[in-house]
Parts: sequence; C-alpha cells; structure tokens
Amino acid sequence: GDERSRESPAPAEAQMQAGVEGGGRVNHCCWKCSMTQLKKIFWGVAVVLGVCSSWSGSTQLAKLTFKKFDAPFTLTWFATNWNFLFFPLYYLGHVFKSAEKQSPKQRYRECCRFFGDNGLTLKVFFTKAAPFGVLWTLTNYLYLHAIKKINTTDVSVLFCCNKAFVFLLSWIVLRDRFMGVRIVAAIFAIAGIVMMTYADGFHSHSVIGIALVVGSASMSALYKVLFKLLLGSAKFGEAALFLSVLAVFNVLFVTCIPVILYFTKVEYWSSFDIVPWGNLCGFSILLLS
Repeated sequence: GDERSRESPAPAEAQMQAGVEGGGRVNHCCWKCSMTQLKKIFWGVAVVLGVCSSWSGSTQLAKLTFKKFDAPFTLTWFATNWNFLFFPLYYLGHVFKSAEKQSPKQRYRECCRFFGDNGLTLKVFFTKAAPFGVLWTLTNYLYLHAIKKINTTDVSVLFCCNKAFVFLLSWIVLRDRFMGVRIVAAIFAIAGIVMMTYADGFHSHSVIGIALVVGSASMSALYKVLFKLLLGSAKFGEAALFLSVLAVFNVLFVTCIPVILYFTKVEYWSSFDIVPWGNLCGFSILLLS
C-alpha cells in the first residue's frame, strides 16, 4: 500500500497537480499571446512612423525643389519612373526570405495570374493598367501643384481626407456595409476642408491650392476603389508587379508630356546644371519607400 501511494498520487492530489500543470500551460500561452501582440504593435507603430516620416519628408523636399526647379509634372514623371524598382526589390526579398526559391521568370508568371488567366496581355495592359497610370499621375501632379500654392502642412492634412472619399465611393460603387460612425467621420473631414478654406478666406489665393489638394485626394480615392472593383485584392508580389507596370506605362505614354511642356516653356529650365538632382532623387526615394 505504501508503494502504491508513492507511485500513484491520491485523486485530490492528482487534480491539484493537473490544475497546476494546466495553469502553467495557460500562463505560458497567455505570455506567448501577449508577446505576439506586443511584437505586432511594435512593428505596426514602426511602419506608421516610417510612412509618416517618408511622406512628410517627400513633401518638404518637393517644396525645396520648386524653389529652383518649378516643374511639378516633370517631377511627377521622374518620381513615377522609380516605381519600376518595386518588383525587383520584392524579388530580392523573396530570394532572402522564401524557403522555395523561384527564378525571376517563374515569379513573374505567378504574379501575372493576378491580371487574369492569360496574364499581362496587351489588352489587359490598356484596360486594367493604363487607367490607373493616368489616375496615379493626376494624384501626384495635383498634390505637387498644390504645394506651390499653400504650405506643406495644410497640403498633408487636407490630403488625409481621401480616406473619407474612399468610404463614400466604396459605399456607392462597391456597396460596402453602411456604418454611421464612418459617415460622421466623412462629414467631419469635409467640414475640416470648409473650415480651413474659411480661415484663409474664400476669395484668397489659397482656395486654388485647397481645391488642388481635394482633387488629388479624390483621384487617390478613385484609384483605390477602382482597383478593388476591377482587380480585387492583391498580394505583395502582385502589388509590386502592378506598380512596376505603372512605371512602364509612364515611360511609354507619359514621357511625351514633359517634353511638350519643356519646348512650350510651360515647365522650362535653362540648363540641366541648375536642376537639383539631390532633391529630385531624395523625393523619389522617399515616395518609393
């Protein structure tokens, strides 16, 4: 009997031991969950700070660029060409991160399925990529043109109303679920535009700048809603390929516009020596990031 008692604990003791072990497992799981959540929060905050700093930095560099190089459309064209680096950078990440390595051609073909069963054909390029190239160019051009009219802080703040426009368009076009809180947020965003315009005076020079920012935010919202409507959701590789395709469209079909603006002296500079290449490249890198 003593041997049995030593080998097998009593029922009450067994329950206590199981409870302690179970509690230990629960605590361990809770610890793991809390660490996972903290890690997600940390990386989320880091990404938000990175986006905000790169966006505000690119806006400030654009303002500095216009002091010596008054050519917003040429700057838009130059920065959009850097989009071509999206897919190569994504592929480098794939090579270092993925366990199953694929050749660039294999990865390209797999990402091309995003455009349809036939991949990226000429028809798909003109029907699904070209319209977004136009919207991308308009969004950035109107934004940069607004920087010339009003200060960069107002431009950055007003551009944030594109989230409200995205919600309104999604509700109308995509038939998204109605949410009263988001409607209130959209109303506040639009009221903010009106109040900022009122503060500067409705007949002042800044009204043009505010109208340009609102137009840029509208183009951005239209871009996002049409992307969801026509193409759906995209993975990392598919999104990177799509943005690289926009750069190809920009080189092939938008290059003629800066040339025309230069020779008509709408956006003219006397020599390439006066072009602030450091500011242009810095703006493009921050916008890319």
